[in-house]
Amino acid sequence: MEPANTSDENGQDALGRALRGLRQRANITQEELGARVGIDSTYISRVEGGRINLRWGTLQRFLRALDATLADLAAEVERQR
Repeated sequence: MEPANTSDENGQDALGRALRGLRQRANITQEELGARVGIDSTYISRVEGGRINLRWGTLQRFLRALDATLADLAAEVERQR
């Protein structure tokens, strides 16, 4: 039997990889994204590594900073599979 939080961890990993992909497509560094979002670049690294579960408002700030939509994010999740 799988641990109860495995799907959540996989979701966090997928979200992190997708955000990294969007950031790289935008050709910006973690430091620049952090400045745009108003958070430290180490937080960006932890998000992209799947170690942080983002709140909805923070995800929205990420997407605005990346000039991306939820559809873009969903497409990137699919690309990363």
